Amino acid sequence: MTKILVNGALGRMGSEVIRTVVATPDMEIAGGVDINGAGKIVALEDGTNLEIYADLEKALEETKPDVVVDFTVPAVVMGSLRVILNKGIKAVVGTTGFTDENLAELGNICDSNNTACLIVPNFSLGAIMMIKFACEAAKYFPNVEIIELHHDKKLDAPSGTAILTAQKIAAVRKEMKQGHPEEKETMPGARGADYEGMKIHSVRLPGYVASQEVIFGNQGETLKISTDPVSRECYMPGVMLACRQIITRQGVIYGLDQVLD
Repeated sequence: MTKILVNGALGRMGSEVIRTVVATPDMEIAGGVDINGAGKIVALEDGTNLEIYADLEKALEETKPDVVVDFTVPAVVMGSLRVILNKGIKAVVGTTGFTDENLAELGNICDSNNTACLIVPNFSLGAIMMIKFACEAAKYFPNVEIIELHHDKKLDAPSGTAILTAQKIAAVRKEMKQGHPEEKETMPGARGADYEGMKIHSVRLPGYVASQEVIFGNQGETLKISTDPVSRECYMPGVMLACRQIITRQGVIYGLDQVLD
């Protein structure tokens, strides 16, 4: 039985993770942490109550989880992970916005404490397949743009999934500058962010969950590969898979695709 503590427990994703853990036979919910959670009790579907902590370190000491699932925000996630990993506890992270420097620091902490941190920009298995298919298409369709569409409460842009998609595509195609060589933006940002010649466009509107479309263009045709989650339930199989896989892992791992096989 794997004991799970959820950081960001009162958020939309955190609440869904708690419900899923309670319903999963080989998982046990150890506790929840939320900055707004001091003194709060959450009634669970199995008839028990879950205490929510406001202090992460106290929660770790009192609940002694095997894995912490973090769905907080970019501004606080590094501070949380320093606390978690320095105690030798494994972490599964759905929060995005990490820099290369952040990843290097986390790698050092993991190595020093014989633990692991799995950072997952997108837990949707459909999103993982989208990236795999896009990488295959990019070998033959080098002209590509990425459009990611999220709810208007998301704080970082572009999304971690869009960045990961661009990174994976860049690994299988030559860097190239797309569009007309003399094109000019008459409004700054009109062509989107640039990653090794690929353009990434971020849309933020109410009603979206976390959709993404990868559009390839070739002479006389286009190819579109997309994923469209309709609810946050689609992420839960990936979260549970990550919690099972992280137990035997070491170091920093980036992307759910790295633990699928």
